[in-house]
Amino acid sequence: MLTMKDIIRDGHPTLRAKAEEVPLPLSTEDRQLIDDMLEFLKMSQDEEQSRKYQLRSGVGIAAPQLNHKKRMLVIHFYDEKKGDYVTHQLINPKIISHSVEKSYLPTGEGCLSVDEAVPGIVHRYARITVKAYTPDGEEVKLRLKDFSAIVAQHEIDHLNGVMFYDHIDKADPMKVQKDAIAVE
Repeated sequence: MLTMKDIIRDGHPTLRAKAEEVPLPLSTEDRQLIDDMLEFLKMSQDEEQSRKYQLRSGVGIAAPQLNHKKRMLVIHFYDEKKGDYVTHQLINPKIISHSVEKSYLPTGEGCLSVDEAVPGIVHRYARITVKAYTPDGEEVKLRLKDFSAIVAQHEIDHLNGVMFYDHIDKADPMKVQKDAIAVE
């Protein structure tokens, strides 16, 4: 079981490294890792489990955050609009297309690897198409928008050694780009 002690923190060199492609089919070790990542997110969102194991709630996690330079990520959150969970375990994800339009979270972004709040607006593409593989080796193309697109871009950034605060305008952190859409 993964806990907060398994997550490396800001300043660790792995968070700034470009992760490597993962060979398919997945090794037993890689399959266990991506399944553990999903279990961590589920437990972090369960009030009782998060309190018991002192987990910070997360909606996404990438393998580099666990000190594995591998192109794997997991997204898991409850979507109020759909009335169901959005869950993706992605291997070797690539953004193959995106909108011109930008979106952002008005409250800013956070990260399991960053312990302090970093105020500022992070602009992301409003809609993206991601090509990736499932843990079973099936190729998928996902069209994501709104919160799903923001989370996916945040996690894909981790695979490329980019932190969310790299996108914040240093001169004016709360500046919202013209025509950017707030995602509530």
